[in-house]
Amino acid sequence: MLQSMNILHDQYQIPEGKPVDLAKFPTRTDDLYKDNKEYEHLLREQIKRLSTAQELLYASDRFSLLLIFQAMDAAGKDGAIKHVFSGINPQGCHVTSFKQPSTLELSHDFLWRTYCALPERGRIGIFNRSYYEEVLVVRVHPEYLAAQNLPDQADPQTLWQERFESIRHMEAHLHRSGTRIVKFFLHLSKDEQRERFLARIDEPEKHWKFSAGDVAERLRWDDYQSAYADCLAATSTKESPWYAVPADDKKNARLLIGEIVADTLEALPMAYPALTKEQVAELQSLRGQL
Repeated sequence: MLQSMNILHDQYQIPEGKPVDLAKFPTRTDDLYKDNKEYEHLLREQIKRLSTAQELLYASDRFSLLLIFQAMDAAGKDGAIKHVFSGINPQGCHVTSFKQPSTLELSHDFLWRTYCALPERGRIGIFNRSYYEEVLVVRVHPEYLAAQNLPDQADPQTLWQERFESIRHMEAHLHRSGTRIVKFFLHLSKDEQRERFLARIDEPEKHWKFSAGDVAERLRWDDYQSAYADCLAATSTKESPWYAVPADDKKNARLLIGEIVADTLEALPMAYPALTKEQVAELQSLRGQL
């Protein structure tokens, strides 16, 4: 069985208000399963927990859950979402994958397009990439800022800290409004990324996953690690934490993610709606008519 939630917090949760050195966070950890059979069993148990908790989340209609996935290319975001949430009722969960911003999206502030996709109460929203791209990719490629037509007073020296502040304020507002936010950084090693890229080249069924742009972004690895470190340090809070999930082993990563999400949902003060005596009596009357 997986470790307790407290231990998971201690090992993988990014502390609030402290500098982050990603080199000190592991990209691989001891296996949480003995073999594939046990992995499948643990994953099925987590899926049952998530399905039960999701039903209660929907019925209670007080909270929503936003899950954010960020990572370097080939870290396994798509696979984690596919496997961990395979038992979720599609009516209560929505996945949004954010690509390059459209002209309309660039005409708004950097949070606008993701705000429009937030989950309503009773539902789970999953962001495959998110508004955090605006302090990660855009920071590594500042030329992208030109397309955003920012006011002349926007200072490149303070822009990122200002965006971090905007994100913290928005997430605090969402928390007060009932949206619980959990953020996952799938922490992949450079060597493992290379192996996965080579597999995409060598295996025909994976060709579609690879592009020359992947290699170009890999050349900026150190820049991305620096941007991620600053981002995680500035935006991980007690209410909206970041987890640096070791991602070199996909199965371990999926089990860790599933455990954290299930524990987060089960910790919410939720209950099925209670009926009044009159409503119960009406149900019994209707039962008699059946």
